[in-house]
Amino acid sequence: MNYWLVKSEPEAYSWDKFVKDGKTAWTGVRNFTARLNLRAMKKGDVVCFYHSVTGKEIVGLARVAKEYYSDPTATEGDWSCVDLEPVKPLKHPVTLEAIKGDKALKEMKLLKQSRLSVSPLTAAEFARVLELAGTKG
Repeated sequence: MNYWLVKSEPEAYSWDKFVKDGKTAWTGVRNFTARLNLRAMKKGDVVCFYHSVTGKEIVGLARVAKEYYSDPTATEGDWSCVDLEPVKPLKHPVTLEAIKGDKALKEMKLLKQSRLSVSPLTAAEFARVLELAGTKG
């Protein structure tokens, strides 16, 4: 199993809206590195849902429900999307400040490539996020 982090501005698409929808196509990604990450996602992989801009915190866990396919919102180019479904909220959101202050997370892609909207997590990073969140996997 692989672990991922996806970012969304809560004003555009929040965790609460995602939970209400029950499933969503993760469309609109227009970055080549993020596209490669979408294409590497496998059904069942676990995804951390991060509120960017406002909040700046990991708020929930999701799962890849459908592996990559052509992004229907792309009018040109070879862009991909995946389907995600919510699993559960984190008991305590993990803030960007907490991530930056944690030695175990110092190499996290969120910190190294802050503009990347879809990034991988190592198993150790994922376990540490759960620990900070007081949440079981």
